[in-house]
Amino acid sequence: MRHGNWRLVLRPELGGSIGALSRDGVDILRRMPDGSTDVLEAGCFPLTPYANRIAGGVFAFEGREIALPVQPAFAPHALHGDGWLSAWAVETRDETSATLIHRHAPDAWPWAYEARQTFGLTDAGLSVGLSMTNLSDSRMPAGLGLHPYFPVTDKTRLRFDAARVWGGGVDEVPTTLLPVSDVHDWSGGARVIEAPFVDHAYVGDGAAVLAEPGRTTTVTASANAGWRHIFVPGGDFCCIEPVTHRPDAAHAPDGEASGWTVLAPGETLTMRMDVTVQG
Repeated sequence: MRHGNWRLVLRPELGGSIGALSRDGVDILRRMPDGSTDVLEAGCFPLTPYANRIAGGVFAFEGREIALPVQPAFAPHALHGDGWLSAWAVETRDETSATLIHRHAPDAWPWAYEARQTFGLTDAGLSVGLSMTNLSDSRMPAGLGLHPYFPVTDKTRLRFDAARVWGGGVDEVPTTLLPVSDVHDWSGGARVIEAPFVDHAYVGDGAAVLAEPGRTTTVTASANAGWRHIFVPGGDFCCIEPVTHRPDAAHAPDGEASGWTVLAPGETLTMRMDVTVQG
């Protein structure tokens, strides 16, 4: 796909992922290596029917115990659902836009659903829409997210505001809302390479800005994506993941505004992410 000086490569067969997004030949998302079949090397992939970890891969919903498959690399928790592990079909495509679709048949996740991704290139950048419709005849828990990877250099700075951050806990499952300073405060535009290891969900739905000399990349999301999961493992990339629920929301106490959504039969959950560049 192309629009003006923008180029987008999709990999529908590989988790409905993005293989490359560039402007004027400069990679805005991490470029997937030629010939790669590893979705974890993609530039972005969708998170359906939930985002982040479900502790132990097991949760209860309306009297049922749901036991999910666990990828060995991420044991003992279930991670990111099944959309990123599935082939997606191309529903529509033209020069500047495309729609991918994934239909899930009941298995360990015992509800049928249909997920759609829409991609659109404009002068400003890329817009990605993600939706999920409950096709089963019973209520289904639901969450969505997008998992973009951004290249970083020794000059890259990341800036965004957040009210709190999920932390504490053990085995990479946070249990407590903490002040952002207890993990890492990005409000001043911190250099990414100077950050500690970060794999945390920050509360807030404002813009996140990656600044390089002469260029800024801004990531915004729909208001219902009220959590921004930041992954900074060290190295040449970072992730800014807009998600519609907090980590391990399947185990959130009743009454908590966790973002964990319940879809009636036929009901749809949607979210959007925009990546724009200036300079």
